[in-house]
Amino acid sequence: MSLGGHLRELRRRFFIAAAGLVVGMIVAFVISGWVIDLLSQPIVQIASERGDQYIALNFTTVSSGFDLHMRIAFAIGLLISAPIWLWQIWAFIMPGLTRKEVSYTVGFLAAAIPLFVAGLYVGWLIMPHMVVLMANFVPNDQGIAQFYDYATYYDFVFKLLLVIGVSFVTPVFLVALNLAGVVSGRGILKGWRVAIIVITVFAAAATPAADVTSMLLLAGILCVLYFAAVGLSMLFDRRKAKRDRAAGLLPPEVS
Repeated sequence: MSLGGHLRELRRRFFIAAAGLVVGMIVAFVISGWVIDLLSQPIVQIASERGDQYIALNFTTVSSGFDLHMRIAFAIGLLISAPIWLWQIWAFIMPGLTRKEVSYTVGFLAAAIPLFVAGLYVGWLIMPHMVVLMANFVPNDQGIAQFYDYATYYDFVFKLLLVIGVSFVTPVFLVALNLAGVVSGRGILKGWRVAIIVITVFAAAATPAADVTSMLLLAGILCVLYFAAVGLSMLFDRRKAKRDRAAGLLPPEVS
């Protein structure tokens, strides 16, 4: 195809992806009220435990409610329409890939998408505990109100889910680097001490300091994923070494 043909193809696929996102947002907007109720449950729990009417999700402008619905609709719509826009991206770049690159890309997406969704689920389980625990540091005295600004509260939840979701995909990137020949499985394994420290610090930062259970749960899952990436990388290294020996690129293995 000429450059103009590629640009027309890109424009067409962009419009299809945008239409899919709009449809996903419409569906998500319908259920956004239910999602807001779920997001507000930790705040409702804090108010009921303290018996305080001055604890609530706060909307400060006329359009605040609509703005929150639109934010939620965009985030969920992006997730719902992911099969459509991912396919459009894939269909655009696939003709330029070799068969090997296609198999690697399919394998990467097949592993990364479920792990990202699993990370979102774990983050959703951790989020209410974080909100309730952090509320315990606010003095429970008369005259002290605890209003949660809707935009700040939404950003906190969104960033928490996104960070944990991406952290679950990190081992897939390690395997991808191994397949690309950037790092070996033994090289990844040599850094296991540093990896455990980084994972522990991340889990401690992503969860409240006093919520040890959530921290250990997140750190344990990430450690399992890390060592799974090490195992897969070492397996791929052995297969590559066997192929190279069969092709005469490496000396025969000494028994």
